[in-house]
Amino acid sequence: MRTRRKFLGAAAAAAVGSAAGCRGAASNLRCLTEREARTLDAITECIIPGVGNPGSRQAGVIYYIDRQLTRRFREHRQTYRDGLAAADRLAGGNYAGSPADVQEEILRKVERDPATRPFFDLLVAHSMQGFYGNPSHGGNRDFVSWRMLGVSPMPVRGRDPYDFAKGGANAKG
Repeated sequence: MRTRRKFLGAAAAAAVGSAAGCRGAASNLRCLTEREARTLDAITECIIPGVGNPGSRQAGVIYYIDRQLTRRFREHRQTYRDGLAAADRLAGGNYAGSPADVQEEILRKVERDPATRPFFDLLVAHSMQGFYGNPSHGGNRDFVSWRMLGVSPMPVRGRDPYDFAKGGANAKG
């Protein structure tokens, strides 16, 4: 009995420790906080604007990045957190609430600053992956970029396209 309690206690502590870096089941987000997600959404919309064509927001790019920060991009979590905090700091505390021209100027500063350049480079690469990639990875919602390019959507294997709660291909966010 004592061994079982130790095991369960250790398992609970590990679960709490791993959840500390990410959001958990109460949110559509898996890793980012709501504030970080708003900042990331505004930044990715500057990178891939939805003017005349679908943009990052329509494609759900932030959900791709958020999902991958719990998987393939785990080692980049702190880079994202620091970069998003820097963007907010440069905007006086609220990047997402700043006017579009101010957001673009801040993004240029982030790109030029050697301390935040790694974040900017990751952000551009990951935004493109989330916009043009396979929807099974969390981005390119409703195949918006493929349709824009005239590529016919192919079935996404391994995902229910109507699984809204888990961020499937047609998940709303």
